[in-house]
Amino acid sequence: MLQHAIEGHTVKHPATLGAQLAHLFAKEYGGKAFVVNPPDVDELQDVARVTGLKNIYRQSAIHALNQKEIALRYAKSIDKKYEDLNLIICHIGGGISVTAHRNGQMIDSNDIANGDGPMAPTRCGAMAVRDIIDLCFSGKFTKKEMYDKMTKTGGLSDHLGTSDAREVEAKIEKGDQYAKVVYDAMIYQIAKTAGSMAAVLHGKVDAIILTGGISYDKYVVGNLKESLSFIAPIVVMAGEFEMEALVAGAIRVLSGQEKALEYTGKPVWTGFIFSK
Repeated sequence: MLQHAIEGHTVKHPATLGAQLAHLFAKEYGGKAFVVNPPDVDELQDVARVTGLKNIYRQSAIHALNQKEIALRYAKSIDKKYEDLNLIICHIGGGISVTAHRNGQMIDSNDIANGDGPMAPTRCGAMAVRDIIDLCFSGKFTKKEMYDKMTKTGGLSDHLGTSDAREVEAKIEKGDQYAKVVYDAMIYQIAKTAGSMAAVLHGKVDAIILTGGISYDKYVVGNLKESLSFIAPIVVMAGEFEMEALVAGAIRVLSGQEKALEYTGKPVWTGFIFSK
């Protein structure tokens, strides 16, 4: 795990520092070190993996740490088990993941690392592939610059020069019509993706939960409620609970509520095997 974290074996993300830091703390202070729900937790159903090109498959890259914590907190708040619920959770922050949770499993979601789903403050989201190919071969951008457009400098940042939703709202309040169109488009894309996750769950949705820092924004929440409340009750659990989630995950294992999983280094899914 440490070696894979150092290499960024499955995902290039600051979360790979987690295992390394936990190891250093355990080495210095003793005790056991645990990692909890990193972005590449893979519970996708097989049909969600297939794309329109052979041998290219959708990967699982989700705000799993906050997504799982929110699901567990919500289940506890209504005195039910996470495993007994169908939820759509929209993590709306610097990145946006909209995920279908069915009976304790994240069976489908947009890929936050590889240019999928709604645009976000720093991410371009899903686009027409042909347009991306044209940009890649335009000679205007390096490979790194194109990767950055996908995950670091795209979305609101590319359109409006800021990834701070508060600054975007300030622009709108001053009458910036372009800022309003772009912000509304991001909200629209979140709602559209959440609607697709309702189809994934066959319309059987116990709640749609809005979380992440931008869920504090009443304008965003109001628009999403207007678009999505016909599917299921909308619950707002604004903010990010990642630090608390790390603690809660370790406590569940140490208290015997959950069994720790062992990292094998082998992917959960390595391709389809069909019998003839």
